[in-house]
Amino acid sequence: MKLLDVANALSLEVKSFKDGLQKDVTGAYVSDLLSDVMANSKQGNIWITLQTHLNIVAVASMKGLAGIVIVNGRQVQEEVLKRAEEEKMPIMVTQMPAFEIAGKLYRLLA
Repeated sequence: MKLLDVANALSLEVKSFKDGLQKDVTGAYVSDLLSDVMANSKQGNIWITLQTHLNIVAVASMKGLAGIVIVNGRQVQEEVLKRAEEEKMPIMVTQMPAFEIAGKLYRLLA
């Protein structure tokens, strides 16, 4: 499934690198601990997190993730969105908590 299909199905607000919505999604990983994401996420995963700092872009790029979903309606600083554009990393936001978006994403991808 394409990231665009996921974003549309889950009403995610795309904040950066809309051209990246053609990426294939292989699954999802939910964590707020960067070292955990580095150790356990898989290429093509969507990363669900509440973190909004610059390092999320670096980790997602390094792991080849399809995109990042920021939960709980958290705001992402312009500096982070600019870096995401540079790194070609889609960042999307939702008002939903991590548990809810993960469940909906699981049903969508299963």
